[in-house]
Amino acid sequence: MSSVLYDAQGPKAKRRNLVISVVFVAVLAAVLWWMYGALDEKGQLAWDLWKPFFHGEAWSTYLWPGLQNTLKAAALAMIIALPLGAVLGIARLSDHTWVRGVAGVVVEFFRSIPVLVLMIFGLALFSEYTNVSTDDRPLYAVVTGLVLYNASVLAEIVRAGILSLPRGQAEAASAIGLRKNQTMRFILLPQAVTAMLPAIVSQLVVIVKDTALGGAVLTFPDLMAAVGPMSAYYGANTLASFTVVALIFIVINFSLTSFASWLERRLRQGKKSTGAVVTADAVEELSTPGEHVEGKK
Repeated sequence: MSSVLYDAQGPKAKRRNLVISVVFVAVLAAVLWWMYGALDEKGQLAWDLWKPFFHGEAWSTYLWPGLQNTLKAAALAMIIALPLGAVLGIARLSDHTWVRGVAGVVVEFFRSIPVLVLMIFGLALFSEYTNVSTDDRPLYAVVTGLVLYNASVLAEIVRAGILSLPRGQAEAASAIGLRKNQTMRFILLPQAVTAMLPAIVSQLVVIVKDTALGGAVLTFPDLMAAVGPMSAYYGANTLASFTVVALIFIVINFSLTSFASWLERRLRQGKKSTGAVVTADAVEELSTPGEHVEGKK
């Protein structure tokens, strides 16, 4: 059966796709079998290396404290970056040239610097110019780097979400006498939330994952930093430790994504949406600071 999206496959195409699928499954099975044999030969699958994770000591001593610090840094970064990104995104849509210019420079500057570099600079600044204790500096540096980078990306997401709305929304608001800030607060932003949600959640997942940079480089005692001492204590079970930490990150990010999907469905059911959805790729297309919503004047 054909559809507007594709034509139905003929007998030759079906046979070809079947052969490709069988070959792919066979190659994948061979690779997995080779990996299993190599790991088993090196003793990485021995029960003694995995047994500590089925008892409470490894979790209470290493994993749970590291998970707490990871969630703490990610939560602080999200709480600060979301409103800051919203302010910068709205500022980039301002009718005032100097406001657009300043916001554009800030966004493009911090969006262009790797988040790890921002963390290292933050650690140096807190060490040189503040009285923050040595124990707290890694947390401050990680949160600072995450906020500066992700607020800039979120600003572009907010701008893309607002620009994705039909310009008739702003024109209708202007026709009934609403001021610009009222149009933004009561008309544009509420409708853009649903469109922005997938891209925002994608960026929040990035925040959670990037906390691992602090553990790997800045001695921030998060989940990633727990791998070293945990592996040394339990007999060089590095692979097992990394696997467990990776699974924890997968559970956290999957839970965050699932909650966002549920929230998006509730928002779409609760009110009529424009149907627009902002993806991460769409944000990159909006790189000109001078763009603004037409019809807002």
